Amino acid sequence: LRLRLQRGAQRRRRGQGEAAVPPRPGKLLLRSRRPELSQPRWQTVGRWEQPPLVSAGWKHRKAYGDYFQLEPSQEAAPALQAPPAEVGQGPTFAEMGLQPALLAGLERLSIGRPTAVQRLAIPALRRGRSALCAAETGSGKTLAYLVPLLERLLSCPEAALRAPPPGPAVLLGTPGALREALRRRFLALERLRWMVLDEADSLMDESFTELLEEILAHAPLASGTPGPAGPDEERTQVVVVGATFPAGLSETLARFTDVGQFVTLSTQCLHRLPPHVQQKFVRLKSQDKLPELLQLLKEHPSSGGAVLIFCNSASTVNWLGYILDDHKIKHLRLQGQMSAAARAGIFASFQKGDVSVLVCTDLASRGLDTSSVQLVVNYDFPDTLQDYLHRAGRVGRVGSKVPGAVVSFVTHRWDVDLVRKIETAARKRTGLPGMDSSINKPSPK
Repeated sequence: LRLRLQRGAQRRRRGQGEAAVPPRPGKLLLRSRRPELSQPRWQTVGRWEQPPLVSAGWKHRKAYGDYFQLEPSQEAAPALQAPPAEVGQGPTFAEMGLQPALLAGLERLSIGRPTAVQRLAIPALRRGRSALCAAETGSGKTLAYLVPLLERLLSCPEAALRAPPPGPAVLLGTPGALREALRRRFLALERLRWMVLDEADSLMDESFTELLEEILAHAPLASGTPGPAGPDEERTQVVVVGATFPAGLSETLARFTDVGQFVTLSTQCLHRLPPHVQQKFVRLKSQDKLPELLQLLKEHPSSGGAVLIFCNSASTVNWLGYILDDHKIKHLRLQGQMSAAARAGIFASFQKGDVSVLVCTDLASRGLDTSSVQLVVNYDFPDTLQDYLHRAGRVGRVGSKVPGAVVSFVTHRWDVDLVRKIETAARKRTGLPGMDSSINKPSPK
């Protein structure tokens, strides 16, 4: 009876104009220090709607100490989620018809089912198609092009890996080293069958563009030229791979090959924030970054996996390393002023687990297997949204035991501009703005 009377009183108060008590939000998409700016998962924001942002006032000094956190909306990486069955794309490597030797190798590596990008790319590349292949970081892009490449090598009658032709079957190289080898005539590309341009956004950086163009000019890519084995064979198969595709990529390729014949392969989560990774953004004064970092490292459990700390310059890496030494925090440093051999040794030591903390520049944000990393700290906020995606992609990768987390220190006014774009995309559940629009839906013809 008492409960019925209470409910009746509540209804009367609402009827008299008193506002109803809002329902509890439940699970959150975005958690704010100010609860009124938190966003529950069920809440949607229209395409043209401008949502209220935690970071809206972050250019004011009163915002120091404020933060917000993107909560994981799913447990597993998107690349591991099985889509509805598609014609010609089986859910297993065996159903793709791969050779027994490859299937045995994948089984020894405990690689069971293909990821989303592998389901798209492997069938198309096995058919000999040149391709633009774009997928989020940590989604298995390397294996997506290596499987067709290895199968092609195994199926070549002159190779079969039993009687290999003179010289290497596969050549890995950086643009600078390849150009030098071509100029000195240590290397010729007339018989090149397969060319992979990995980390496409890095290759299109102004420091590499001229090198890349000179390399492309040496390969038999142009329309009407004979293939590697003569006029009756198809031209070199080109595979361009990246987690972000820069503007101008298609124009550069079009100078050397018919880009219109390329198949475009992209995953649904391309250019989107990783939905399974917790991401926290903290507005700080520059002098507060170091104490905040030391507290994070202190709280990070020894069993909590490896830590990557990103800085924007080699000098900051070195300076921060000296500070960590003073605090008896064992760590490694990785930056571009080191020799290639030193960098390789440092990262190999980090991957083996000899040391669990790596202080680095963006050198470590691309093309490296970091499945043991469970925490990324952006000590310096990245310069671009592309850089943020690559850094955040160091956790929650295919093969990682747990999704991990990213913590970003936001100190400069220009950092706030990028954070606002990230927060808006998170609230609207859209891709980050400003990415190359030429990579759209997959078209595996």
